[in-house]
Amino acid sequence: MSQAAAKRSLKRWSWVHKWSSIICTAFMLMLCVTGLPLIFHHEIDELLHEEVAPAVVPKGTPRADLDRVVASAVAAMPGTVPHFLIWDRDEPDVMMVSVGPGIEANPVDNRIVRIDAHTAALLDAPDVTGRFTYIMLKLHTDMFAGLPGKLFLGLMGLLFCVAVVSGVVVYAPSMRKHRFGMVRADRPRVVRWLDLHNLAGILMVMWTLVVGFTGVINTWSDIVIKLWQYGQLADMTAQYRDRPRPAKPTSVQAAVDVAVAASPGMQASFIAFPGTIFSSKSHYAVFMRGDTPVTSRLLRPALIDAETGALTDSRDMPWYVTALFLSQPLHFGDYGGLPLRILWAILDVLTIVVLWTGLYLWLRRRTQAGHTVRADLERGVGREVAAS
Repeated sequence: MSQAAAKRSLKRWSWVHKWSSIICTAFMLMLCVTGLPLIFHHEIDELLHEEVAPAVVPKGTPRADLDRVVASAVAAMPGTVPHFLIWDRDEPDVMMVSVGPGIEANPVDNRIVRIDAHTAALLDAPDVTGRFTYIMLKLHTDMFAGLPGKLFLGLMGLLFCVAVVSGVVVYAPSMRKHRFGMVRADRPRVVRWLDLHNLAGILMVMWTLVVGFTGVINTWSDIVIKLWQYGQLADMTAQYRDRPRPAKPTSVQAAVDVAVAASPGMQASFIAFPGTIFSSKSHYAVFMRGDTPVTSRLLRPALIDAETGALTDSRDMPWYVTALFLSQPLHFGDYGGLPLRILWAILDVLTIVVLWTGLYLWLRRRTQAGHTVRADLERGVGREVAAS
């Protein structure tokens, strides 16, 4: 490539980096700021909110029958029906039951009831919608705008990835002229900010791309789940489409026992009750998971006939659902416990520095351009006055 062609290419990449960064920076700053407390959401909730702790029991104490767990939750919230039964990942001694006013009610508005996993006693049913972490989560995921908000943030995430890649392309030629990682402390402040922006950005290229792209995948979660519902789930339940919901469904505990027996080396993660969005009208969907840091994030649905208690189907999730399941914990650094989350928090702060310095440099350039234009106009007016 000739030198002139290389300059034209670099100019185009500079234009791409400039405008992709300008468009997404404000939103990416918001995502980084709201994402920071979400990395430690469990610790923050424990600090700010009192929760009833489960009973202390000897090691090896058997867990309560799941039908008793569900009954306790429904008794605590009269007029509701169970939608989902969830094994709490952060608190193994706690079960969570998601209940709503009707089986067809939107689960987004459900109430979560916490039940002691060993005694089946009610712990509490907190309203989390006013919590700091809930507000941060809503701002981070959809800005309280539902699916349109998610898709918009996904677009901003794509622009952020474009800005990162184009920034690498623009930064690379300067490495031929300067020492890698230099920060020219003896130069004016704007030059120091530029060096800091470039250094932090180039050191975190892989992390920002991973977190940025997994964030984009997470914004497609509603669409991915719909694809699974109308694809694999519809195929698994096609022959039962016209069956009504059983008047007296079989035991929840029995359904889980059947699913566990059919899935060696796996354990139940959550149950979708008949008629809910993750099952059919006549099945319990018992979602099984593995026991390693990675496989514990991958779910395999086992459909249990709610009338007969028999297993009717069980399949691995499609690749696009697997991609979503793997991206969610990777986005928040949930794979490696507290040390990895601390590292994620440090990198998040450094990303805020990169975004803020980039915004500062752009505003500084615009301010300087405005001063230059005003100075040129003043000189022009002065010449006209002198000539008259």
